Amino acid sequence: MLRVQDDDAVRAVTLDRPAARNALTPDALDDLRDAVAGAAQPVVYVHGAGDAFCAGADLDTVRGLDGEGGAAFARRGQRTMNAIEDADSVVVAGVDGAARGGGVELALACDVRVATPDASFAETGVTLGLFGAWGGTRRLQRAVGATHAADLSLSGRTVDADAARDVGLVSRVVEDPRAVADEIADNDAAALRELNALLADDADRETTDRREAEAFGRLLAADPFED
Repeated sequence: MLRVQDDDAVRAVTLDRPAARNALTPDALDDLRDAVAGAAQPVVYVHGAGDAFCAGADLDTVRGLDGEGGAAFARRGQRTMNAIEDADSVVVAGVDGAARGGGVELALACDVRVATPDASFAETGVTLGLFGAWGGTRRLQRAVGATHAADLSLSGRTVDADAARDVGLVSRVVEDPRAVADEIADNDAAALRELNALLADDADRETTDRREAEAFGRLLAADPFED
């Protein structure tokens, strides 16, 4: 289900179930969590094999669940998405093709989201009588604002890459998303880790200011200007 390829600066994690449009089973969620959270590289690049990024939760799994099992599956997905969001590495989602439901939630858990011109996005849960329960209701609002989040999640409509960029779901539309991961990885690894943690910090202003100053001091103490 997953392929992992490492170099010194980037771990590439490929969702490799193209016949199922890279839909995520419970075991795949666990493997994805371990692959991203366990990376030693400063950047992790997540993308899909074939013509889709990720179709979301595996529907054959979901159809067989009762209420208790459904809640457990949601919590399992939440643990994975939270681990991706909390990873020390900068996690870049390269969306090429369809991102649907949990696939959108996976992209939202990543620090940087870029898309190819062939990418498309839809929160399709509502069309099935469900909704995205891997933390996506919170992350979607944070990414695009309450108005766009309500529109996308309550309508279930599909948006293309340009529309996704316009509302803030992705930051760029590019031909080669991996190049964005490499661009980020060209920077200082310590600075990436410190800055990535600060960008995700939602504490009060006094606390974030203190943490920012402390992180800046740590980087200078390591003498980044030394040749």
